[in-house]
Amino acid sequence: MKLADNLALAWRTVRANKLRTGITVAIIAFGIMALVGIITAIQAMNNSLRDSFSTMGANAFSIRFRERRMMMGGGDRSADVTQSKVGSQRKVKKSSTGQIITYQQAQQFKQGYEFPSSVSIGINGPRSQVVTYENKKTNPTVSLNGGDDNYLKLNGYEIAYGRNFNRNEIESGTDICIVGKDVAFKLFGSRIDRALDKVIRVGSNKYRVIGVTKEKGASAFLQADNVIFATYTNVKQRYANKNQSYQLAVMVDDINRLQPAIGEAEGYFRNVRGLTTIEDNNFYIDKSDSIAETFIKLLGTISAAAGAIGFITLIGAAIGLMNIMLVAVTERTKEVGLVKALGGKRNSIRAQFLFESTLISLMGATIGILLGVIIGNLVGSLMNTPFFIPWGIIGIGILICSAVGLIAGIYPAMKASRLDPIVALRYE
Repeated sequence: MKLADNLALAWRTVRANKLRTGITVAIIAFGIMALVGIITAIQAMNNSLRDSFSTMGANAFSIRFRERRMMMGGGDRSADVTQSKVGSQRKVKKSSTGQIITYQQAQQFKQGYEFPSSVSIGINGPRSQVVTYENKKTNPTVSLNGGDDNYLKLNGYEIAYGRNFNRNEIESGTDICIVGKDVAFKLFGSRIDRALDKVIRVGSNKYRVIGVTKEKGASAFLQADNVIFATYTNVKQRYANKNQSYQLAVMVDDINRLQPAIGEAEGYFRNVRGLTTIEDNNFYIDKSDSIAETFIKLLGTISAAAGAIGFITLIGAAIGLMNIMLVAVTERTKEVGLVKALGGKRNSIRAQFLFESTLISLMGATIGILLGVIIGNLVGSLMNTPFFIPWGIIGIGILICSAVGLIAGIYPAMKASRLDPIVALRYE
Protein backbone atom coordinates (compact mmCIF):
# COMPACT_ATOMS: atom_id res chain seq x y z
CA MET A 1 0.00 0.00 0.00
CA LYS A 2 1.18 3.49 -0.81
CA LEU A 3 1.44 6.21 1.83
CA ALA A 4 -1.44 8.14 0.29
CA ASP A 5 -3.64 5.02 0.33
CA ASN A 6 -2.88 4.41 4.02
CA LEU A 7 -3.68 8.02 4.90
CA ALA A 8 -6.93 7.97 2.90
CA LEU A 9 -8.04 4.70 4.50
CA ALA A 10 -7.18 6.04 7.98
CA TRP A 11 -9.22 9.19 7.33
CA ARG A 12 -12.23 7.19 6.08
CA THR A 13 -12.07 4.99 9.17
CA VAL A 14 -11.94 8.02 11.47
CA ARG A 15 -14.93 9.59 9.73
CA ALA A 16 -16.90 6.34 9.87
CA ASN A 17 -16.70 6.19 13.69
CA LYS A 18 -17.80 9.73 14.57
CA LEU A 19 -18.95 9.13 18.14
CA ARG A 20 -15.91 7.13 19.18
CA THR A 21 -13.54 9.53 17.44
CA GLY A 22 -15.33 12.58 18.85
CA ILE A 23 -15.05 11.40 22.45
CA THR A 24 -11.33 10.68 22.12
CA VAL A 25 -10.68 13.97 20.31
CA ALA A 26 -12.56 15.81 23.07
CA ILE A 27 -10.43 14.21 25.81
CA ILE A 28 -7.19 15.13 24.03
CA ALA A 29 -8.46 18.62 23.22
CA PHE A 30 -9.34 19.25 26.86
CA GLY A 31 -5.83 18.36 28.03
CA ILE A 32 -4.14 20.56 25.42
CA MET A 33 -6.65 23.36 26.00
CA ALA A 34 -5.88 23.40 29.74
CA LEU A 35 -2.14 23.42 29.06
CA VAL A 36 -2.13 26.03 26.27
CA GLY A 37 -4.85 28.21 27.83
CA ILE A 38 -3.25 28.58 31.24
CA ILE A 39 0.25 29.07 29.87
CA THR A 40 -1.03 31.63 27.32
CA ALA A 41 -2.62 33.66 30.10
CA ILE A 42 0.45 33.33 32.33
CA GLN A 43 2.92 34.35 29.63
CA ALA A 44 0.74 37.34 28.74
CA MET A 45 0.78 38.31 32.44
CA ASN A 46 4.55 37.81 32.53
CA ASN A 47 4.96 40.35 29.73
CA SER A 48 2.58 42.70 31.52
CA LEU A 49 4.52 42.29 34.76
CA ARG A 50 7.80 43.26 33.14
CA ASP A 51 6.19 46.34 31.57
CA SER A 52 4.45 47.28 34.83
CA PHE A 53 7.31 46.92 37.29
CA SER A 54 10.29 47.88 35.14
CA THR A 55 9.32 51.52 35.49
CA MET A 56 12.68 53.01 36.39
CA GLY A 57 14.81 51.21 33.85
CA ALA A 58 17.77 48.92 34.27
CA ASN A 59 20.06 51.71 35.51
CA ALA A 60 18.04 52.67 38.59
CA PHE A 61 17.22 51.40 42.06
CA SER A 62 15.09 52.44 45.02
CA ILE A 63 15.54 52.54 48.79
CA ARG A 64 12.63 51.67 51.07
CA PHE A 65 12.27 50.98 54.76
CA ARG A 66 10.55 47.65 54.19
CA GLU A 67 9.53 45.20 51.45
CA ARG A 68 8.20 46.91 48.39
CA ARG A 69 4.42 46.99 48.18
CA MET A 70 2.75 47.19 44.78
CA MET A 71 -0.90 48.10 44.19
CA MET A 72 -2.57 45.62 41.86
CA GLY A 73 -4.85 47.00 39.17
CA GLY A 74 -5.18 50.37 40.85
CA GLY A 75 -7.38 48.98 43.62
CA ASP A 76 -6.86 48.46 47.31
CA ARG A 77 -5.19 45.11 46.96
CA SER A 78 -1.46 44.97 47.55
CA ALA A 79 1.26 42.40 47.52
CA ASP A 80 4.22 42.30 49.85
CA VAL A 81 7.26 40.80 48.27
CA THR A 82 10.31 40.03 50.37
CA GLN A 83 13.47 41.07 48.58
CA SER A 84 17.05 39.99 48.94
CA LYS A 85 19.49 42.77 49.51
CA VAL A 86 20.91 44.01 46.24
CA GLY A 87 24.66 43.86 46.09
CA SER A 88 25.03 41.31 48.88
CA GLN A 89 24.85 37.54 49.09
CA ARG A 90 23.24 37.40 52.53
CA LYS A 91 19.56 37.85 53.29
CA VAL A 92 18.50 41.19 54.72
CA LYS A 93 16.70 41.21 58.05
CA LYS A 94 15.49 44.21 60.00
CA SER A 95 17.60 45.27 62.89
CA SER A 96 16.03 46.13 66.21
CA THR A 97 16.30 49.82 65.31
CA GLY A 98 14.22 49.53 62.12
CA GLN A 99 12.19 52.70 61.47
CA ILE A 100 10.45 54.41 58.59
CA ILE A 101 12.48 56.68 56.33
CA THR A 102 11.78 60.13 57.72
CA TYR A 103 11.66 63.46 55.93
CA GLN A 104 14.99 64.46 57.48
CA GLN A 105 16.68 61.19 56.46
CA ALA A 106 15.40 61.49 52.89
CA GLN A 107 16.63 65.07 52.68
CA GLN A 108 20.00 64.16 54.17
CA PHE A 109 20.50 61.33 51.69
CA LYS A 110 19.61 63.45 48.65
CA GLN A 111 21.86 66.29 49.72
CA GLY A 112 24.78 64.13 50.84
CA TYR A 113 24.84 61.29 48.29
CA GLU A 114 27.78 62.23 46.07
CA PHE A 115 27.79 59.45 43.47
CA PRO A 116 27.10 60.92 39.97
CA SER A 117 23.36 60.25 39.61
CA SER A 118 19.85 61.65 39.79
CA VAL A 119 18.13 61.24 43.17
CA SER A 120 14.41 61.49 43.80
CA ILE A 121 12.34 61.70 46.98
CA GLY A 122 8.83 60.28 46.90
CA ILE A 123 5.95 59.63 49.25
CA ASN A 124 2.67 57.78 48.82
CA GLY A 125 -0.44 59.86 49.32
CA PRO A 126 -4.00 58.55 49.73
CA ARG A 127 -5.36 55.91 47.39
CA SER A 128 -8.88 55.46 46.00
CA GLN A 129 -9.50 59.19 45.55
CA VAL A 130 -12.31 60.84 43.60
CA VAL A 131 -11.10 63.72 41.41
CA THR A 132 -13.66 66.31 40.28
CA TYR A 133 -13.76 69.26 37.90
CA GLU A 134 -17.01 71.22 37.65
CA ASN A 135 -19.68 68.56 37.05
CA LYS A 136 -17.31 65.77 36.03
CA LYS A 137 -15.62 63.29 38.31
CA THR A 138 -13.53 60.14 38.18
CA ASN A 139 -14.14 56.78 39.77
CA PRO A 140 -12.76 56.44 43.32
CA THR A 141 -9.61 54.70 42.05
CA VAL A 142 -7.14 57.57 41.60
CA SER A 143 -3.88 57.49 43.54
CA LEU A 144 -2.06 60.60 44.76
CA ASN A 145 1.75 60.45 44.94
CA GLY A 146 4.20 63.06 46.13
CA GLY A 147 7.57 63.67 44.54
CA ASP A 148 10.20 66.16 43.50
CA ASP A 149 11.48 67.39 40.15
CA ASN A 150 13.21 64.04 39.46
CA TYR A 151 10.28 61.87 40.53
CA LEU A 152 8.59 61.58 37.13
CA LYS A 153 11.80 60.74 35.27
CA LEU A 154 12.85 58.08 37.75
CA ASN A 155 9.41 56.45 37.60
CA GLY A 156 9.24 56.34 33.82
CA TYR A 157 6.88 59.29 33.19
CA GLU A 158 7.19 62.07 30.65
CA ILE A 159 5.38 65.40 30.44
CA ALA A 160 3.01 65.65 27.44
CA TYR A 161 1.67 69.12 28.20
CA GLY A 162 2.74 71.76 30.67
CA ARG A 163 5.81 71.52 32.90
CA ASN A 164 7.42 69.81 35.87
CA PHE A 165 7.69 71.07 39.46
CA ASN A 166 10.29 73.73 40.20
CA ARG A 167 12.43 74.09 43.32
CA ASN A 168 10.35 76.87 44.90
CA GLU A 169 7.12 74.87 44.52
CA ILE A 170 8.75 71.82 46.08
CA GLU A 171 10.10 73.76 49.06
CA SER A 172 6.84 75.65 49.70
CA GLY A 173 4.43 72.75 49.14
CA THR A 174 2.21 74.77 46.77
CA ASP A 175 -1.17 73.26 45.86
CA ILE A 176 -0.22 72.29 42.31
CA CYS A 177 -0.30 68.91 40.58
CA ILE A 178 0.54 66.96 37.46
CA VAL A 179 -2.21 64.62 36.32
CA GLY A 180 -1.98 61.27 34.57
CA LYS A 181 -3.42 60.89 31.10
CA ASP A 182 -6.42 58.81 32.21
CA VAL A 183 -7.47 61.37 34.82
CA ALA A 184 -7.13 64.22 32.33
CA PHE A 185 -9.15 62.33 29.72
CA LYS A 186 -11.92 61.57 32.21
CA LEU A 187 -12.26 65.22 33.25
CA PHE A 188 -11.45 67.08 30.02
CA GLY A 189 -12.13 64.63 27.20
CA SER A 190 -9.83 64.10 24.22
CA ARG A 191 -8.37 67.63 24.52
CA ILE A 192 -6.36 66.77 27.60
CA ASP A 193 -4.21 69.88 27.15
CA ARG A 194 -7.23 71.88 28.39
CA ALA A 195 -6.44 70.58 31.87
CA LEU A 196 -3.57 73.08 32.19
CA ASP A 197 -4.17 75.85 34.73
CA LYS A 198 -7.54 74.38 35.73
CA VAL A 199 -8.32 73.90 39.40
CA ILE A 200 -9.42 70.37 40.26
CA ARG A 201 -10.47 68.84 43.54
CA VAL A 202 -8.72 65.73 44.83
CA GLY A 203 -10.92 64.51 47.65
CA SER A 204 -11.50 67.67 49.66
CA ASN A 205 -8.36 69.52 48.52
CA LYS A 206 -7.97 71.83 45.53
CA TYR A 207 -5.00 71.70 43.17
CA ARG A 208 -4.02 73.72 40.10
CA VAL A 209 -2.91 71.57 37.17
CA ILE A 210 0.51 72.49 35.78
CA GLY A 211 1.16 69.39 33.66
CA VAL A 212 -0.24 66.26 32.03
CA THR A 213 1.86 63.12 31.58
CA LYS A 214 2.19 61.09 28.42
CA GLU A 215 0.32 57.81 28.29
CA LYS A 216 2.24 55.07 30.04
CA GLY A 217 -0.33 52.32 29.62
CA ALA A 218 -2.40 50.09 31.87
CA SER A 219 -1.75 46.44 32.59
CA ALA A 220 -3.00 43.58 34.70
CA PHE A 221 -1.07 44.88 37.70
CA LEU A 222 -0.71 48.62 37.38
CA GLN A 223 -2.89 51.48 36.18
CA ALA A 224 -0.03 53.85 35.65
CA ASP A 225 -2.06 56.70 34.12
CA ASN A 226 -4.79 56.81 36.76
CA VAL A 227 -2.69 58.92 39.09
CA ILE A 228 -2.01 62.47 40.25
CA PHE A 229 1.38 63.84 41.32
CA ALA A 230 1.89 66.63 43.84
CA THR A 231 5.10 67.72 45.54
CA TYR A 232 6.18 65.53 48.44
CA THR A 233 6.15 68.58 50.72
CA ASN A 234 2.52 69.22 49.80
CA VAL A 235 1.54 65.61 50.49
CA LYS A 236 3.38 65.86 53.81
CA GLN A 237 1.41 69.00 54.73
CA ARG A 238 -1.98 67.86 53.45
CA TYR A 239 -1.91 64.24 54.47
CA ALA A 240 0.36 64.17 57.50
CA ASN A 241 0.88 60.65 58.84
CA LYS A 242 3.52 59.93 61.44
CA ASN A 243 3.86 56.35 60.14
CA GLN A 244 4.29 57.43 56.53
CA SER A 245 7.68 56.59 55.05
CA TYR A 246 9.53 58.31 52.24
CA GLN A 247 11.09 56.43 49.32
CA LEU A 248 14.33 57.26 47.59
CA ALA A 249 15.13 56.49 43.97
CA VAL A 250 18.52 56.76 42.27
CA MET A 251 19.36 56.64 38.56
CA VAL A 252 22.86 56.49 37.12
CA ASP A 253 23.80 57.40 33.55
CA ASP A 254 25.71 54.18 32.85
CA ILE A 255 24.29 50.77 33.75
CA ASN A 256 27.84 49.52 34.35
CA ARG A 257 28.03 51.91 37.31
CA LEU A 258 24.83 50.62 38.91
CA GLN A 259 26.45 48.20 41.36
CA PRO A 260 29.02 50.75 42.62
CA ALA A 261 26.17 53.24 43.03
CA ILE A 262 24.17 50.71 45.05
CA GLY A 263 27.16 49.93 47.24
CA GLU A 264 27.84 53.58 47.97
CA ALA A 265 24.14 54.28 48.59
CA GLU A 266 23.95 51.38 51.03
CA GLY A 267 26.99 52.53 52.97
CA TYR A 268 25.89 56.17 53.10
CA PHE A 269 22.31 55.39 54.07
CA ARG A 270 23.48 53.12 56.87
CA ASN A 271 25.27 56.19 58.23
CA VAL A 272 22.12 58.29 57.77
CA ARG A 273 20.11 55.70 59.67
CA GLY A 274 22.67 55.59 62.50
CA LEU A 275 23.39 51.86 62.18
CA THR A 276 26.42 50.34 63.82
CA THR A 277 28.74 47.89 62.09
CA ILE A 278 27.15 44.87 63.81
CA GLU A 279 23.57 45.74 62.84
CA ASP A 280 21.89 44.48 59.69
CA ASN A 281 20.29 46.93 57.29
CA ASN A 282 16.86 48.13 58.37
CA PHE A 283 16.03 49.21 54.83
CA TYR A 284 15.75 47.56 51.43
CA ILE A 285 17.43 48.34 48.15
CA ASP A 286 15.85 46.89 45.04
CA LYS A 287 16.03 47.31 41.31
CA SER A 288 12.84 47.90 39.35
CA ASP A 289 12.82 44.52 37.61
CA SER A 290 13.38 42.50 40.79
CA ILE A 291 9.69 42.69 41.72
CA ALA A 292 8.65 41.42 38.31
CA GLU A 293 11.07 38.50 38.59
CA THR A 294 9.61 37.51 41.96
CA PHE A 295 6.05 37.53 40.65
CA ILE A 296 7.07 35.67 37.51
CA LYS A 297 8.54 32.91 39.66
CA LEU A 298 5.22 32.66 41.47
CA LEU A 299 3.40 32.44 38.15
CA GLY A 300 5.88 29.76 37.10
CA THR A 301 4.43 27.53 39.83
CA ILE A 302 1.02 27.92 38.20
CA SER A 303 2.58 27.02 34.84
CA ALA A 304 3.96 23.82 36.36
CA ALA A 305 0.52 22.98 37.77
CA ALA A 306 -1.01 23.59 34.35
CA GLY A 307 1.56 21.29 32.79
CA ALA A 308 0.73 18.60 35.35
CA ILE A 309 -3.00 18.91 34.63
CA GLY A 310 -2.43 18.69 30.90
CA PHE A 311 -0.02 15.75 31.28
CA ILE A 312 -2.44 13.75 33.44
CA THR A 313 -5.28 14.44 31.03
CA LEU A 314 -3.15 13.36 28.07
CA ILE A 315 -2.22 10.11 29.85
CA GLY A 316 -5.93 9.39 30.21
CA ALA A 317 -6.46 10.31 26.57
CA ALA A 318 -3.62 7.99 25.49
CA ILE A 319 -5.16 5.09 27.42
CA GLY A 320 -8.57 5.82 25.92
CA LEU A 321 -7.10 6.10 22.43
CA MET A 322 -5.28 2.77 22.84
CA ASN A 323 -8.50 1.06 23.93
CA ILE A 324 -10.33 2.50 20.94
CA MET A 325 -7.62 1.28 18.58
CA LEU A 326 -7.74 -2.20 20.14
CA VAL A 327 -11.51 -2.24 19.55
CA ALA A 328 -10.86 -1.14 15.98
CA VAL A 329 -8.44 -4.05 15.51
CA THR A 330 -11.11 -6.47 16.75
CA GLU A 331 -13.80 -4.97 14.53
CA ARG A 332 -11.59 -5.06 11.45
CA THR A 333 -10.05 -8.50 11.96
CA LYS A 334 -11.64 -9.86 8.76
CA GLU A 335 -10.53 -6.79 6.84
CA VAL A 336 -6.94 -7.26 8.03
CA GLY A 337 -7.09 -10.96 7.10
CA LEU A 338 -8.30 -10.10 3.61
CA VAL A 339 -5.53 -7.53 3.13
CA LYS A 340 -2.88 -10.05 4.20
CA ALA A 341 -4.41 -12.78 2.01
CA LEU A 342 -4.11 -10.43 -0.98
CA GLY A 343 -0.43 -9.81 -0.26
CA GLY A 344 -0.59 -6.87 2.13
CA LYS A 345 2.57 -6.47 4.15
CA ARG A 346 2.85 -6.09 7.90
CA ASN A 347 4.42 -2.66 7.52
CA SER A 348 1.40 -1.37 5.59
CA ILE A 349 -1.05 -2.67 8.19
CA ARG A 350 0.98 -1.18 11.05
CA ALA A 351 1.19 2.15 9.22
CA GLN A 352 -2.56 2.21 8.67
CA PHE A 353 -3.37 1.88 12.38
CA LEU A 354 -0.58 4.26 13.43
CA PHE A 355 -1.82 6.88 10.98
CA GLU A 356 -5.32 6.49 12.34
CA SER A 357 -4.31 6.97 15.99
CA THR A 358 -1.99 9.87 15.15
CA LEU A 359 -4.68 11.54 13.07
CA ILE A 360 -7.17 11.37 15.96
CA SER A 361 -4.56 12.76 18.35
CA LEU A 362 -3.63 15.66 16.05
CA MET A 363 -7.30 16.53 15.57
CA GLY A 364 -7.58 16.84 19.34
CA ALA A 365 -4.40 18.92 19.44
CA THR A 366 -5.68 21.35 16.80
CA ILE A 367 -8.98 21.92 18.55
CA GLY A 368 -7.33 22.15 21.98
CA ILE A 369 -4.71 24.66 20.82
CA LEU A 370 -7.31 26.93 19.21
CA LEU A 371 -9.53 26.85 22.29
CA GLY A 372 -6.55 27.28 24.61
CA VAL A 373 -5.26 30.39 22.81
CA ILE A 374 -8.75 31.91 22.70
CA ILE A 375 -9.56 31.19 26.36
CA GLY A 376 -6.09 32.22 27.56
CA ASN A 377 -6.33 35.58 25.81
CA LEU A 378 -9.90 36.12 27.00
CA VAL A 379 -8.67 35.67 30.58
CA GLY A 380 -5.74 37.96 29.83
CA SER A 381 -8.04 40.63 28.35
CA LEU A 382 -9.90 40.85 31.65
CA MET A 383 -6.59 42.04 33.16
CA ASN A 384 -5.67 44.33 30.25
CA THR A 385 -2.86 42.12 28.94
CA PRO A 386 -2.08 42.24 25.20
CA PHE A 387 -3.04 39.44 22.81
CA PHE A 388 -0.42 36.71 22.94
CA ILE A 389 0.19 33.52 20.95
CA PRO A 390 2.55 31.05 22.69
CA TRP A 391 4.22 29.59 19.61
CA GLY A 392 6.66 27.60 21.70
CA ILE A 393 3.99 25.79 23.72
CA ILE A 394 1.91 25.26 20.56
CA GLY A 395 4.84 23.47 18.95
CA ILE A 396 5.39 21.42 22.11
CA GLY A 397 1.67 20.56 22.22
CA ILE A 398 1.73 19.28 18.64
CA LEU A 399 4.81 17.16 19.34
CA ILE A 400 3.27 15.76 22.53
CA CYS A 401 0.01 14.87 20.78
CA SER A 402 1.89 13.25 17.92
CA ALA A 403 3.82 11.18 20.46
CA VAL A 404 0.58 10.28 22.26
CA GLY A 405 -0.95 9.11 18.99
CA LEU A 406 2.08 7.01 18.10
CA ILE A 407 2.46 5.47 21.56
CA ALA A 408 -1.25 4.70 21.82
CA GLY A 409 -1.28 3.15 18.37
CA ILE A 410 1.88 1.01 18.55
CA TYR A 411 0.43 -1.97 20.43
CA PRO A 412 -2.83 -2.16 18.44
CA ALA A 413 -0.87 -1.75 15.18
CA MET A 414 1.54 -4.54 16.16
CA LYS A 415 -1.36 -6.76 17.16
CA ALA A 416 -3.12 -6.18 13.83
CA SER A 417 0.02 -6.80 11.77
CA ARG A 418 0.64 -10.14 13.50
CA LEU A 419 -2.82 -11.60 12.83
CA ASP A 420 -2.84 -14.93 10.99
CA PRO A 421 -4.71 -14.33 7.71
CA ILE A 422 -6.50 -17.71 7.82
CA VAL A 423 -7.72 -17.20 11.39
CA ALA A 424 -8.61 -13.59 10.63
CA LEU A 425 -10.75 -14.51 7.63
CA ARG A 426 -12.70 -17.04 9.71
CA TYR A 427 -13.24 -14.52 12.58
CA GLU A 428 -16.89 -13.83 13.43
